[in-house]
Amino acid sequence: MSPCADTPADLGKTRDHGGGIDAAIARWGGTRADWLDLSTGINPQPYPLPDLVPEDWTALPDRAAFAALDQAARRLWQVPAAAGILAAPGASALIARIPALAPPGRVRIDAPTYNEHAAAFAAQGWQVTDRAPAEARVLVHPNNPDGRLWQAADADAPLSVIDESFCDVCPQQSLIQLAAQPGRVVLKSFGKFWGLAGLRLGFAIGRPETLAPLRDLIGPWAVSGPALRIGARALADTAWAGTTRTRLAQDARRLDALMTARGAEIAGGTDLFRLYTVDAARRWQAWLAEAHIWSRIFPYSDHYLRLGLPPAAGWARLEAAL
Repeated sequence: MSPCADTPADLGKTRDHGGGIDAAIARWGGTRADWLDLSTGINPQPYPLPDLVPEDWTALPDRAAFAALDQAARRLWQVPAAAGILAAPGASALIARIPALAPPGRVRIDAPTYNEHAAAFAAQGWQVTDRAPAEARVLVHPNNPDGRLWQAADADAPLSVIDESFCDVCPQQSLIQLAAQPGRVVLKSFGKFWGLAGLRLGFAIGRPETLAPLRDLIGPWAVSGPALRIGARALADTAWAGTTRTRLAQDARRLDALMTARGAEIAGGTDLFRLYTVDAARRWQAWLAEAHIWSRIFPYSDHYLRLGLPPAAGWARLEAAL
């Protein structure tokens, strides 16, 4: 376990997240428009919204709309033929329900990682641990916040969840083929790479019999008409995805160069967010906040500072603040 990670007893209790601009405004002033929010790993240049038709808002989504989204997702992520796809209103909605796929037991979640998984399992009576043996295991791939990549052999529990919310920046590393195996669930987030977190769209991919309880839990029409149309269009736009990956990689290296020149050390991350080790994370956060730039720190570390990528107009502000 990392020396700055939560202990197994703490997993599932602390549910800190990025965002929280309202709290930052209350302390450091300004308006939301004044702030540059780098506390999340959301693409700062989102997918351009297509035109919507009135029926997207007024009609219950039909099977054709769900099928179009399913087909686009299947092609993009190269989903195995034996696996099904369940669209939901955000990956978080699926994370909250996944513990119901098996009777409560021990779930292995290696810290530090995205804390909603441990919280969801703990809320449904599971014992959260960082050791084997366990009846369930969660792998955030690549991991948040350090970008760690897992191997297929690590999905070694009867119920294994592979959260690939940030894997669209490195699709060659995907473990999507595991979705063809019983008891394996691969999660995908739409809001991160496509930069449309407010749309609330996520996917669970696994064998139909594995996903069946989740499908029952979220019910029909779980995804809105606008989300279905926008999601299907965006997932099918491979040219945009390729160009975006190139830009994100360049911007991630630019951010690394900027931060290391100011004394920070690279601790990991992905091309959507970077993790740095600094001398005093709270001081760095306050220092940036004075310039109305919001960053991410963690309750389990005094030295971890995470930054998302600035939008094109935000680089000069960040450089000036540093």
